[in-house]
Amino acid sequence: MKAREVEAILKRYGFELIFQKGSHRKWRNIDLGLQVIVPEHQGKDLPIGTLRGILRGGQIPDSEWRS
Repeated sequence: MKAREVEAILKRYGFELIFQKGSHRKWRNIDLGLQVIVPEHQGKDLPIGTLRGILRGGQIPDSEWRS
C-alpha cells in the first residue's frame, strides 16, 4: 500500500495533515488525541511493519487495509 492510500484512510478517520518535513508527513486526530507520521519515499509501497504501525497508532481496524 502506498503512502497516498494510507493518507486517504487517515482522512476518512478524521485525521488532518498538520506538518511536513521532507518526505515525512505528520497527521493528527484532535478528537482522539492521536498522531501518526507517514513517510513517502518515491511512491514506493510502505513496508508492512510501517503500515501496521501507522494504522494501529491511529486506531484504524485491520479490515481497512487487508483486502
